[in-house]
Amino acid sequence: MMTKERTVYSTSVVEIGAESGDFKSIKMAILFGDEAPDALRPSCFIVNVVPITEHINAGMILKVDDREYTITAVGKEVQTNLGNLGHTAISFTGATEAKLAGSLYVSEGEYPDFKVGSKIQILAK
Repeated sequence: MMTKERTVYSTSVVEIGAESGDFKSIKMAILFGDEAPDALRPSCFIVNVVPITEHINAGMILKVDDREYTITAVGKEVQTNLGNLGHTAISFTGATEAKLAGSLYVSEGEYPDFKVGSKIQILAK
């Protein structure tokens, strides 16, 4: 029986910074809304800024297009920064302790193939 997942957050990539792929080697992706500072913009995947409907917690699912990752830890600034600025760093390392306040940690898996139009969602079961 399928449990209906709730969408907690849903956005899409509107621009890809020229250097954003450089972070693939450290299993990290930086998201930022259109207000991204000029110094950071080349490193970011620029997304639409959208509200978050409920608190993001470990155990929820991060979905990038068709790839799913389990959220393993949530930095204390993620909720505010992602909702207000579209900003977070996603760490695909499976870390269970949020060492960086602005980072979202997810299960290890193949790094997503971000492209313009990629859909990024956080789902709760």
